[in-house]
Formats: sequence, structure tokens, C-alpha cells
Amino acid sequence: HIATSLPLPSERDHLRPRIDLIVFMIDIKSKYSLKNIEASLAHVDGSFFLGKVYFLVTGVGRVNYCSVETNAICKLGEDYCSPVLFCELELERIRVSTAQRLLRILQICAGLVPGVSALSFGLLMKNSAGD
Repeated sequence: HIATSLPLPSERDHLRPRIDLIVFMIDIKSKYSLKNIEASLAHVDGSFFLGKVYFLVTGVGRVNYCSVETNAICKLGEDYCSPVLFCELELERIRVSTAQRLLRILQICAGLVPGVSALSFGLLMKNSAGD
């Protein structure tokens, strides 16, 4: 399911499936994108940040057109203890690779991968990003 912002409308709560993963997409070319994410974060339960929230930054291949500082995005990831993934959606190979990666993360967050929890995987992702 895709939403442009949070909170989600409450009138369909009874029909909404369980939420296993939240991926906030930040377009590095749009300051509005980051502001929208920052406003939406207030509507996410604190326990969800234990491995089930990721920030996906798009447009990183166009450094000349950046409106958002990558430092601000990395700080957001640190503040919310959530991994930050960078990708360029205009390149098909990277788009496919990113989609596969997110699908695997979703499987882990949904508990479909034995022996791996969302929290342990999220911590592993955060630690490997700092190397």
C-alpha cells in the first residue's frame, strides 16, 4: 500500500492489513519531500522504529539538482535509529535491485525469514552502512 503522508485515514482501519514495514521515500530534489516525511514521522508509533522503518532516498544520481542535504537525511536516520538506503530510480538495474532488496527486508519484517528479526537485521544494516 502506498500513502503520500501520515496519518492514514481512519475510516478504513478495519480493512487495512497489518503493517510490517514503513519505507519513507525522500526525493533528494525536493525539500517538500523531506518536510512531508518529517511531519509524517510524528504519526508513527515509537516501537515501529525497532527495525521496521527505512528511509529510501531517490534521485541520488543527480547531485547537481539536490535540494536536500544528504547530511540532513543521514541525521534523520540516526535520530530515528532507522537505516537509510540511497538509490537512483532512473536506472533500471538499480531500480530492480532496490525493489528486490526492499522485498527481502519486507519478508524479514513480516517474520517470513526464520532466525532473522526485523530489529537484528535493521541493526546489521545500520552498522554496515557506517563501514
